[in-house]
Amino acid sequence: MPSLRKPDWIRVKAPTSAEVAETRKLMRGLHLHTVCEEAACPNLGECWSRKHATVMILGDTCTRACAFCNVKTGRPNPVDAEEPAHLAHMAVAMGLKHMVITSVDRDDLPDGGASQFAAAIGAVRQASPGTTIEVLTPDFLNKPGALEAVVAAGPDVFNHNLETVPRLYQSIRPGARYFNSLRLLDDAKKLRPGLFTKSGIMVGLGEEKGEVLQVMDDLRAAKVDFITIGQYLQPTPRHTPVLRFVEPAEFEDYARAARAKGFLMVASTPLTRSSHHADRDFEELKLARAGREKS
Repeated sequence: MPSLRKPDWIRVKAPTSAEVAETRKLMRGLHLHTVCEEAACPNLGECWSRKHATVMILGDTCTRACAFCNVKTGRPNPVDAEEPAHLAHMAVAMGLKHMVITSVDRDDLPDGGASQFAAAIGAVRQASPGTTIEVLTPDFLNKPGALEAVVAAGPDVFNHNLETVPRLYQSIRPGARYFNSLRLLDDAKKLRPGLFTKSGIMVGLGEEKGEVLQVMDDLRAAKVDFITIGQYLQPTPRHTPVLRFVEPAEFEDYARAARAKGFLMVASTPLTRSSHHADRDFEELKLARAGREKS
């Protein structure tokens, strides 16, 4: 299928600032990976210029092969025991107020990598107590105790992306199950009712508007606080193609619908990504909850 031409509203400048170079140097020195680079995020230049990056733990090789994702697939290396300490060093070196920690899927591990998330949270908490922490986790294949270990470590935000509508899971996210992901979000909130929960989807993959609205209803039934909706971009010719570039006005329609359904926070623009503006969004999320509790 021929590639669609990107519209003007989806174009971004190449990352060339000094802050970008400094962040890349720091990551290389600490042997850390970022989803910003691995997933070819269009917002890398903006985020790194603001000293905000999403760190990807458990290596750079995923055990799954989702049709939308640019992270490489294969046999991962052993877990790096020094990785949590490196994350803590990064938080201090960059003076981070908010850190986002995500990972590849590690279906090869007995707990799916949950213990490494917990260790990372603990290390950052000890080294930089003022840094708030958001985790963007895989589904851990529903392995017993995995979710409990992550939630018990005390993240401020628990994020797990649905990625797309249920009808498209077999082609877009074949290693996952829609209702397993929903249950993960629901269970996180049940384990710690005050925990902020978050999820996101991509559009432009062939979904219909009614399906997106149903995803919103499903997330609200799981008491998810924050939804992100962004345009899917094809990272390489071997990945699933973009079927449609959704116009900004349609993203605004989705945002209005999500707010009407009761989400505390909504980010819905062509360039929205799960961790884009996560630091600012966390502050707004707290204010939104405080306002709702007063009313």
